[in-house]
Amino acid sequence: MLDEATRNAILKLHEQGHSSRKIAADLKIARSSASAVIASRRVDVPALRRCERAEAWRTQILDLHARYEGHLGRIHEALTQQGAEISYAALTAFCRRHGIGHSPKLPSGRYTFAPGQEMQHDTSPHRAQIGGVNTRVQTASLVLCYSRMIFFQCYPRFTRFECKAFLSAALCYFGGAAGDCMIDNTHVIVAAGSGEAMIPAPEMAAFAERFGFRFIAHRIGDANRSARVEAPFQRIERAFLTGEEFADWGALNQAARNTCDDWNAKYSNKLHASRRELFALERTQLKALPLHVPEVYQVHGRIVDPEGYVHLNRVRYSAPYALIGRQLELRETLTHVEIYQGPRRVATHPRVLGPLDVRITDPAHRPPRGQRPRRSDPPPEEAELLLLEPRLAGYLAQFKAHTGSRRLPLRRLLTMLREYPREAFFAACTCAHAYGLFDLDRLEKLVLKQIAKDYFVLPEHPEFTDE
Repeated sequence: MLDEATRNAILKLHEQGHSSRKIAADLKIARSSASAVIASRRVDVPALRRCERAEAWRTQILDLHARYEGHLGRIHEALTQQGAEISYAALTAFCRRHGIGHSPKLPSGRYTFAPGQEMQHDTSPHRAQIGGVNTRVQTASLVLCYSRMIFFQCYPRFTRFECKAFLSAALCYFGGAAGDCMIDNTHVIVAAGSGEAMIPAPEMAAFAERFGFRFIAHRIGDANRSARVEAPFQRIERAFLTGEEFADWGALNQAARNTCDDWNAKYSNKLHASRRELFALERTQLKALPLHVPEVYQVHGRIVDPEGYVHLNRVRYSAPYALIGRQLELRETLTHVEIYQGPRRVATHPRVLGPLDVRITDPAHRPPRGQRPRRSDPPPEEAELLLLEPRLAGYLAQFKAHTGSRRLPLRRLLTMLREYPREAFFAACTCAHAYGLFDLDRLEKLVLKQIAKDYFVLPEHPEFTDE
């Protein structure tokens, strides 16, 4: 088949009076081909018309395409069983030429970004060798769109807690935040809607506001809009994870950080500079970080079990034995689990991601072997009783010896001290101390007897007199 340039040359030479034989010899083509072009006098190449084997089976192909939902392998198998002598390659070519199950590819868009205008965040599942085990990991990545600076980390899961912790670490790595953060409508960040109508979850919107940026989402299916962060995932899988082994999650993420340093410093032929060089310009346009960036943590309420452990994510962490049965607050960060009693931190453990169902024990949290646990400080109820009424020290010592180390009687005694007149209560305790009386119900009757004449005197009425 002669192309249009050759056909045009044949017609021009023919107009100049050259014979078909000479034209064919000069252009090194067949004389019949030159004669056919001269006879047609057409520069454009005529359409090739020939019968296709699959044309006779068009109806069956359309029916099978709907039945098997476009699976060409199943369609070819069914056609072969019906007696069609069509190869699989011929079937796919026929469907492609006639638009059966195929739509023409549209050209991808090109997006340009000013320094500090936008950053893009996304996650992708991968496999990594961690501690000798092939483990599924969630790779989170953040890319600055102008300089292409990249930061990525790996996690066993990716919830809002990991998302906030990752973004906080990434923004500290960059030293600031771009004005917009493009996401792909992930439920981790999105509360409702999609695309331009996306509404982020309140806690994620508050997180973004603290760092001075906002979350935006692209239209569903428009992956090209987030190509800055989508493209490096294949490189992360092949050039970083494949063939490498990591001792634990900490070693994996430290290696990922080092890889980010190497990639960002390497010269890029596409960018005609390194990412670090372009970042030098973009950094001046980033939103400044807050004066203090606290470590991201999530709070859990737990009660210390009888063995002296608190349970978190199928891992048991030890707590001081004196706190058995108490309600404590656990603050879980990416690297540690901190145990708080009120505002005071009483224990810190490394966060365990695997294996599960294990116990993490600090020897300092256990009493010395062979010794009974002792309380070095008196109960707070006893201390408050002595602070409010020091004259009760003698009676309180005998009261504790009689009731033991239980705190409930002390609490009731403290309540009585707070509610009843001080002198009447002290007089009742003095009488109880003299007679060895430690029953709180009888003690309360003594107090009421002391105050009966002062607080329960009935007014005199004539009808109740003897006269």
